[in-house]
Amino acid sequence: MSKPYTSFAEFYPFYLSQHADRTCRRLHVVGSAVVLALLATALVQGGWWWASLPMAGYGFAWVGHFFFEHNKPATFTYPLYSLMGDWVMFWQVLTRKIPF
Repeated sequence: MSKPYTSFAEFYPFYLSQHADRTCRRLHVVGSAVVLALLATALVQGGWWWASLPMAGYGFAWVGHFFFEHNKPATFTYPLYSLMGDWVMFWQVLTRKIPF
């Protein structure tokens, strides 16, 4: 990643290129769904569930990058854009704009 991205619109095509492997995308979607489930549990039951959100989401995503995509997660260089990309890609998979 040599180019500094100055907007999410500029970053997102790069983000998608880093998720070309179908298994990597699927792991991201599963991680995002787990985050939503944990968040719902935390809101309903209260307690400490919120603390596991980052580990749940990033755990699945990083397995996808390290073992299937074989690249470095964009989170390390562009944390905010990468987080935004996770949710945009999640939505695009759910709405079938990106293959699952």
